[in-house]
Amino acid sequence: MIGIFGGTFDPIHYGHLRSALEVKDSFKLTEVRLIPCAKPAHREQPSVRTDNRLQMLQLAIKNQTELTIDTRELDRHSLSREVPSYMVDTLKSLRQDLKDEPLLLIIGSDAFKQLTNWHQWPQLFDYAHIVVLTRPGFVTQQMDDFFKDRLTKEKGELAQTTAGKLFMEQITQLDISATAIRNMIANKQNPAYLLPDAVIEYIKKNKLYETN
Repeated sequence: MIGIFGGTFDPIHYGHLRSALEVKDSFKLTEVRLIPCAKPAHREQPSVRTDNRLQMLQLAIKNQTELTIDTRELDRHSLSREVPSYMVDTLKSLRQDLKDEPLLLIIGSDAFKQLTNWHQWPQLFDYAHIVVLTRPGFVTQQMDDFFKDRLTKEKGELAQTTAGKLFMEQITQLDISATAIRNMIANKQNPAYLLPDAVIEYIKKNKLYETN
């Protein structure tokens, strides 16, 4: 099984990295692919260039072989800059490459609450399982039948099919926000211990997120 973890990573921080590693270990995944989003469809656009975000991501996982980077959304954007980065297109592309491999799309609970606003969202389950990262006390009773029919509490079921299931995974969620980090840097505060030192040095060197 392969995990798929998308995001703007603006910048990448320990909340992203810890979540990815916990899911990899919990589900015994072969790898987790971090997929930087080129042009988000449902949130504000990244505040720094695509190449900056990719280089920060590369620095963050330089010594972590269990996490890999997949640039297909960035590559697709370079061909058509006006088209948003829809996850359904990314999963469709991954499925073409990984015919019989179970795929786990990893999303946060806040993203899950907005999932029905995503482009062609029901088709996500045609290409992958969805694993929702939750905090203690997360309530699932308000799900509609579409989600209830796909919900499972057995991790083994995800390995038996390539797609179609929904799983709630409680993890150690670090209360770290990329927005808060950007604001700290803009206010000349020290973001140490929120993201890797190599990423902090890169941000300083390239004067990212600073304001005049």
